[in-house]
Amino acid sequence: MPTSHQITDSIKFRSLSIAVVSPDSRNRDEVVAALARFSHRIIREFISYAPDAAELSQVLRHDFDVVIIDVDSDSERALELVENICASGASNVVVCSANPDSDLLLRCMRAGAREFLAMPVSTDAMSEALTRVSTRHCELQTPAIAPREIVRNSKGKLLMMMSAKGGAGVTTIACGLAVSLARDFGQRTLLIDLNVPLGDAALSLGLRSEYSTPDALQNIRRLDSVMLSSLVVRHESGLCVLPAPSEMTSIRFEKDAVLKLLRIARQEFEYVVVDAGSRCESDYAFILEDAVTIYLVTQIGIPELRNSNRLIKHLLAKSGPTVEVVVNRYDSKSSEIDDGQVRKALTQPIKWRVPNDYMHARRMHDLGNSFNGEDTEIASAIRGMGESATGLALVQKKKRQGIF
Repeated sequence: MPTSHQITDSIKFRSLSIAVVSPDSRNRDEVVAALARFSHRIIREFISYAPDAAELSQVLRHDFDVVIIDVDSDSERALELVENICASGASNVVVCSANPDSDLLLRCMRAGAREFLAMPVSTDAMSEALTRVSTRHCELQTPAIAPREIVRNSKGKLLMMMSAKGGAGVTTIACGLAVSLARDFGQRTLLIDLNVPLGDAALSLGLRSEYSTPDALQNIRRLDSVMLSSLVVRHESGLCVLPAPSEMTSIRFEKDAVLKLLRIARQEFEYVVVDAGSRCESDYAFILEDAVTIYLVTQIGIPELRNSNRLIKHLLAKSGPTVEVVVNRYDSKSSEIDDGQVRKALTQPIKWRVPNDYMHARRMHDLGNSFNGEDTEIASAIRGMGESATGLALVQKKKRQGIF
């Protein structure tokens, strides 16, 4: 009599047909053995990558829901096959390798692979991989939803940080708020650095990452929550960060790609903080209406106030998110422009004042620390922003472990 576990597996994978591609008979047998629990599956073996990757990929793409490829026999030809199969975005490719090299993993991901299994492959690892690809297979069978509708159905709150002039301190405030949401209020939070190519959110937090925002946007057809979790880097506070690239890049954001990234992020996280830097508002017009709050970061100076005034007029002309003015490096004693003049210039009151504390700000950037671990006026101001965003009092915060 089959066990309940076997019955569950039978139901879970009933609709999948699987191809196993490997010129190495031992590797091929090993993968097939790992599939033994699912013997009721339609499984076909291919003993070579074939001279024409495009021709073989067409067969695999049309006839199989899942294609498992051993990339060790000839990595270049195997990756060419993966890329050809994944070109349509309709098939799930699982790659297997005894080589744990991170460069190979990255190349497989960029080619379109959904899963990376280490050889020798256990039945448990294979089961988990098939569970994930089976879920995606079911999603692909459902009617498509327009990007705008999908974003609005996401549950997480989108907070957008931007400025009208470079050097206002957008990244500093974005990092501080995101860390506060994760650490002080126990919220699952993701910080996305869209200030490409010169964003430095990861640097400000003392983080290094192999992957970045362009990796998500360039693989948008294959992006899902599992892939997103492999791209982010985690801060000690519990915050997850999808950083800007460490090298210069000329990538251009496609509207639908950014919307899908935000939709997936908001399904997995309670708060998504976007560091948009000082990019022109028109670059993000399609995102703004989905944000809960836009934080317009500025400083008290004639050029900053003038540009902020122009940007606010555009933002207020759109019915949508709340616009909150954040004055960074605020010092009421040294400024010749008082609060009344600032409000008149911006046509909006100052919602948040982040004090001018050069020593602590400089130390944060140099050491990759966050304000939130310290009892400073800057940390207090940023925690106030977090309290307002969540509606939670700091003393009532929840201590939760884990991210996904």
